[in-house]
Amino acid sequence: MKKTYNVNGLTYLPRQDEVNNGNIGQHTIQVSLDGQTWTTTAIGTYIDDKSLKTTPWTTAQARYVRIVAQTEAGGRGPWTSAAEINILSTATYAKPSTSLGIWGMTVDFPIVPAAAAVLRDSGKVLMWSSYKPTDFGGGAGSGTTDTATYDPVTGTVSQRIVTNTQHDMFCPGISLDALGRPFVTGGNDAAKLSIYDPNANSWIAGPNMQIQRGYQASATLSDGRIFTIGGSWSGGEGNKNGEVWSPATNTWTLLGGCPVAPMLTADARGVYRADNHGWLFGWKSGSVFQAGPSKAMNWYTTSGTGAQKAAGLRSTDGDAMNGNAVMYDAARGKILTVGGAPNYQDNPATSNAFIVTIGAPGTTASPVKVGSMANARAFHNSVVMPDGKVLVVGGESYPVPFSDDTSIFASELFNPATSSFTPANPISVPRTYHSWALLLPDATIISGGGGLCGGCATNHPNAQIYSPAYLFNADGSKAARPAINSVSSTNVVVGARISITMNRAVTSFSLVRFGSATHSVNTDQRRIPLTPTVSGLTYTVMVPSDSGVALPGSWMLFAMDSAGVPSVAKTILIRSS
Repeated sequence: MKKTYNVNGLTYLPRQDEVNNGNIGQHTIQVSLDGQTWTTTAIGTYIDDKSLKTTPWTTAQARYVRIVAQTEAGGRGPWTSAAEINILSTATYAKPSTSLGIWGMTVDFPIVPAAAAVLRDSGKVLMWSSYKPTDFGGGAGSGTTDTATYDPVTGTVSQRIVTNTQHDMFCPGISLDALGRPFVTGGNDAAKLSIYDPNANSWIAGPNMQIQRGYQASATLSDGRIFTIGGSWSGGEGNKNGEVWSPATNTWTLLGGCPVAPMLTADARGVYRADNHGWLFGWKSGSVFQAGPSKAMNWYTTSGTGAQKAAGLRSTDGDAMNGNAVMYDAARGKILTVGGAPNYQDNPATSNAFIVTIGAPGTTASPVKVGSMANARAFHNSVVMPDGKVLVVGGESYPVPFSDDTSIFASELFNPATSSFTPANPISVPRTYHSWALLLPDATIISGGGGLCGGCATNHPNAQIYSPAYLFNADGSKAARPAINSVSSTNVVVGARISITMNRAVTSFSLVRFGSATHSVNTDQRRIPLTPTVSGLTYTVMVPSDSGVALPGSWMLFAMDSAGVPSVAKTILIRSS
């Protein structure tokens, strides 16, 4: 480019004639100051169409930019073509401090992913859009879902169109079941259930729900059943009371004693929005704690025909639709709630933050207001990390679906030790409506999606990887990481002891459940801190004995050294019996 620029993206326009030959699919984008040493800023796969592709990344100084085409998008032959390639730049540059974490590579996808789940063992990220890769409108009854899978180890992105379950999985409820499988209910095809089997790399059609739903939430229970409630966005409005799926019988049962009415918000658009996106937590003895978004919190029990009991108000908080709730310390029943807005859209969000502590099912919860976020947010996402801190990313200060007008780029970290928020480095791409964020087994965080509105300007078919500060030394170099050499068992029951052999000394361990997310809701993630007993480089930890705390399913086991640097996780399957 003849001189150094502050580059922060690239646009690629495929050929615009009647032929698609040469459309770039899998690719790598790199930058360099001297044309010799190259840094990768983006990888991924582009959608196979004629639309302009934009790949943004965190600003870097470069004189050279190259895009390496690795596949032809349609598999039509060994060609590569382009009508235009343009480099995006900005006038200013400040090197980001590693003490605030680093937003690294962008990953391009051939879909706009509105939902995602991290797969057990492999750590791959399974994502999906709707019946089209970039749009959801008109999908009801299509029976089709466009999906993509990102492999963080190889850097490859594959794609698949799912038709065999006859389920457009846009706007669903998601849970990871007791085997760690993504369990997807309702949405555009509002009665359907689809289950993804990572072992077979296949989707399985399950039985239809008793009530059609979209925008509902679901939660895995202590005995491996899955509970769902709400969901008036599709399948009719109102009376979306609770029901439960049993893996033993593969059937859904209505729970007449679990009414949705106590958890409704006072949304301006009525029940169509008021029963959406519940903050649900499976808990002890088959119970479910509903922490929000309504200001009224509730307990649901799922034995027999079910029952509901009020758990009190969330302190001084109001309704907080499209806010977040994260169980950052399941052993002590600690839940962080952040942000949200009184109505689903077209009103100011809040910066409120509360710690809600729960105990025995049916007892009144104990909410305490803590230091507010620096930014008011809705449509954001929050992710618990191995050390118990929570990253809050994206959102809007004035939530409007399919708009980036009031996007929040600044990220924040909640520290449970101080009950306060501190800044993290900003994201490069708006992450608002239909965005998500998830913890990966290497202790980084992937934040992606947003949009899915056809030809709109707010489609974001990409994600970005955040490396928290715990992965760096004070001088900005990468920290040496402890490694788990072996574990005594990767398949255990609650209450089991796990012996762990390390490559060097560490001080603490944690279990973090694999996550899934859509519409700012992740009912799967939760963290359990573990205190080890030590014998040389062998450490023994105990899984909590209550399956309401250590929910059945797949968990990531992390070890941390005295500097807080985490290992790459080992996958542990925890069973209730």
